[in-house]
Amino acid sequence: MPEAEAAAGSRLRRRRQLGAAIGLGISAVFLWWAVRGLDLSDVLSLVGTAPKAPVVLCVVLATLTFPLRMLRWRTLLSGPGGTGLPMGPAWHAVAIGFMANNILILRAGELLRGLVISRLTGIALPAAWASIAIERVFDAMTLVALLVAALAAGALPDGAAFAGMSATQLAGLVTAAGVAAFGVGAAVLIWPSGIARIIDRLTPWPALASRLVAIVAGIREGVGALRSPRRLATAIGWSLIIWGANAASFLILFPAFGIELGLAPALVMQAAISFGVAVPSSPGFVGVFEAAIILSLGLYGVDRDTALAYALTYHVTTFFPITLMGLLSVARTPMGWGEVRQLPAR
Repeated sequence: MPEAEAAAGSRLRRRRQLGAAIGLGISAVFLWWAVRGLDLSDVLSLVGTAPKAPVVLCVVLATLTFPLRMLRWRTLLSGPGGTGLPMGPAWHAVAIGFMANNILILRAGELLRGLVISRLTGIALPAAWASIAIERVFDAMTLVALLVAALAAGALPDGAAFAGMSATQLAGLVTAAGVAAFGVGAAVLIWPSGIARIIDRLTPWPALASRLVAIVAGIREGVGALRSPRRLATAIGWSLIIWGANAASFLILFPAFGIELGLAPALVMQAAISFGVAVPSSPGFVGVFEAAIILSLGLYGVDRDTALAYALTYHVTTFFPITLMGLLSVARTPMGWGEVRQLPAR
């Protein structure tokens, strides 16, 4: 038995190492693409001369989304015995989870957030993870809804082209995909058991099918929190506020780099970044984040130097507040950094 456990542990370590290597490789490719052919001294000059007020406002709004996420999470997850989720532990779990996404491999933060709240409050771990899975569905559906609204409002300029498609074709494709994704997300929330059966029957790879079914099972467990129309409406409202504040943080930073774009392009860029960072990458989504911004702003004729300067400024300045707050939360909890670092591996 010990030999079997050791072999299983060794296989798990190899998979984590392979996943980390793939993520780092993908980040390196995107980062190379983002900086290729550019004079980095010109880019850094643009960064250094950007006015400070829009940068500060941008950072404040981007950082505000994390306490907003904590408030939404309290709508979806109850404390032991059905009590309200305590504010302090909820914030520590959110801060530690998003800090972990910035500095640990394999997007450990989502897993870690559930582990932290379970450890600090005694909430059952499956229930904590189920609530986080529900959050991701709300995020995806909100992003899709905002993107479709932006495209319907003519967010893409007539001359924009991407991968050989005109703005009209691209808008139609994204809208159709968005509506389909919205429908799938709604089906998972409304009919999770049926979706799990469909996945199990149609997915040809048993290992992948079991993982997808497990995710849907977690969502099914968390759907109970949304049986109250009031809680459902509150969760939807918080989702719109979270992503509205996030889009506003992008919008506020535009003038610092002479980018004359409005809210609709900011929503398009937000969706590109959010879905882009779902690709396996390095901690902090280095490279992938910058590439998504360069591609998005390129649709509106923003030159690559300016787009990269904007991306670096946003990425670096918004990276540190939640990372530092997460480290502070580690110091203020009984867990300790060594335990936090090891939790995702367990």
